[in-house]
Amino acid sequence: MASTLRPAPAVHEFRMGLMFAVGSALAFGMSGPLGKSLMAAGWSPTAAVTARLAGGALLMALFATAVRPGWIREALTHRRTVVAYGLVPIAGAQLFYYNAVNHLSVGVALLLEYTAPVLVVAWLWISTRRRPSSLTLAGAATAVVGIMLVLGVVGAGGLAAAHINLVGVGWGLAAAVCAACYFLMSDKVGGQRPDGSAGLHPITLAAGGLAVGAATTALLGLTGVMPMTFTARDAVIAGWTTSWVVPVIALGLVPTAVAYSLGIVGIARLRPRFASLVGLSEVMFAVLAAWLLLGEAISATQALGGAVVLLGLAVARLGDRSDTAAAHAADWPDTVGELPHTQSVGRN
Repeated sequence: MASTLRPAPAVHEFRMGLMFAVGSALAFGMSGPLGKSLMAAGWSPTAAVTARLAGGALLMALFATAVRPGWIREALTHRRTVVAYGLVPIAGAQLFYYNAVNHLSVGVALLLEYTAPVLVVAWLWISTRRRPSSLTLAGAATAVVGIMLVLGVVGAGGLAAAHINLVGVGWGLAAAVCAACYFLMSDKVGGQRPDGSAGLHPITLAAGGLAVGAATTALLGLTGVMPMTFTARDAVIAGWTTSWVVPVIALGLVPTAVAYSLGIVGIARLRPRFASLVGLSEVMFAVLAAWLLLGEAISATQALGGAVVLLGLAVARLGDRSDTAAAHAADWPDTVGELPHTQSVGRN
């Protein structure tokens, strides 16, 4: 009787992890529409990013202090990792993504950023000189075809009919590079170090990284390296005119503090491969949020391209992680309640 009940804790944890991970993707999907509402009110992308990261850093610091006292000391011990994480995957990705949103629709900008897994596959192929599986390469090629459909590179009149905002595409691809760095850096975080000491906890990484990211974007704006313009004009969200304070608070709370917290709780309960696939739902949530909050619609061709991109990325990740998943199958709690601790926090 006891043996038949043993899988229950693992099933419960999986369901809880799935709920938290989907909630995290939904929260992250609000980032683009909320930020674009501020930019439409006259805010520069740098100002919107700074407001988001500063608010998120404050809320995340309070959360970290409550659940992990001593996180500041831990962050200082791992300061190189925290600073690098704050500069590239957080500050870099957010600045580039918001600049892409300033020139493109939210959905297109996010789809460009989500080519990051393809960049990771290419980098690992070059750096390790190990050819990816055919499944991985097929998925990457499928994603590229989808991106071409989304951007309208091939239209009814062929290539000549394409109308592409190259500036926006450039920002989006730069965000993809930063997101790829996030995946590569997150793989090095957590667990136990070679010398036997504990690795950096994801809550500490998120709180410290957000603080570094907020300070970086603020410095770039204050020094004039990137334009930073704030306005007190009202913002329009879902056809409702409201104070600029509302989207600023919402940015710091929902797609930053809440999204990071839900992601930390959820991803720790899922297989790495499955958790990454759940994260792809952020694209769909962002497109839905842009439609509801900003009235941004996408064409049937772009919708088809988005579905093709997600399919390609899913196939690519399945192929890229298949060998690793098989090697670590014993770590997944199929029959016991013990959980693996996958360290992966944060997206948009």
